[in-house]
Amino acid sequence: MLPNDGIKLNGYQKAAIILFSVEEDHAAKIFSMMSDEEIKGISFAMSTLGSIKQEAIDRLLFEFNSELSGAVSFFGNFEATERLLEKVLGKEKVAQIMDEIHGPAGKNTWDRLKNVNEDILANYLRNEYPQTIALIISKLQPTFAANLLSMLPEELTFDVMLRILNMDSVKKEIVDGVEKVLRAEFINTLSKSQKQDSNLMLAEIFNNFDRTNEAKFMSMLEQRVPESADKIKSLMFTFDDLIKVSPASIQSILRVVDKSKLTVALKGAKEDVKNLFISNMSQRAAQILKEDMEALGPVRIKDVDESQAAIIQVVKDLASKGDVVIQAEGEQDEYIY
Repeated sequence: MLPNDGIKLNGYQKAAIILFSVEEDHAAKIFSMMSDEEIKGISFAMSTLGSIKQEAIDRLLFEFNSELSGAVSFFGNFEATERLLEKVLGKEKVAQIMDEIHGPAGKNTWDRLKNVNEDILANYLRNEYPQTIALIISKLQPTFAANLLSMLPEELTFDVMLRILNMDSVKKEIVDGVEKVLRAEFINTLSKSQKQDSNLMLAEIFNNFDRTNEAKFMSMLEQRVPESADKIKSLMFTFDDLIKVSPASIQSILRVVDKSKLTVALKGAKEDVKNLFISNMSQRAAQILKEDMEALGPVRIKDVDESQAAIIQVVKDLASKGDVVIQAEGEQDEYIY
């Protein structure tokens, strides 16, 4: 799971091992100087470490040029983490932190809702007030949110979108109440409220709609709230936007993308996007791609949408590492997407 197999540790995991290696009183003093977010991050790492061998501890301590070579092996779990936190935080605060990280992989209510059957959750949402649905949708991952909204009646989905756009910070007690009901109905974990950018959140949802729902609901937004629609469109990154990717970045995409998905995706792409990829391939590779597209015959729009979405996800992953450069329209300068 962690350091014993040579897997790279993140900062929280390193801090967790160090804190477990010193006496609890000393660790408690260190905790007292941390922010709530730091305490929460390290607590989750501590509670999920599992068994850590002496060799792994020594390697980490050596990295920090520490003199704690006498540390012994330990087992990081919820009980040990809770006991350590109680030395510096009140029981109520400790209970809140442990509630948030307790559960499979530390996932909270909103993360775990994606494991609920979509039909069941959609049926549940149909009987809720639009404002409540908007709150729930705003907490979900965009792909899952898009699927759920696609299963609701059109008028209800559009009403929910408008409420998301106009949603202000929701009081924590209201979020807690909704979460408590969801927890009772579907799961058993806790979370807390986080404000999200409504336009960005809807842009991500639109990125995961199929083209029919995307066009339909965007048209409805353009008629009702044109300024918000423009903002959402500016935040979206679609397959057609790949035309703004630099040639060098296309090479990076070609090296990692699934060629079968690329073939299907380009089958339904605009000519300029097709040409962009083909022009960045060797003559032989380009010829093979053209032949593969021709051999596909008619392709379902759904399959094209899914393949294009998969490639966009690859592009976003590369962009997060700085490996993809998007050229701003009307500008000569380039920027990292």
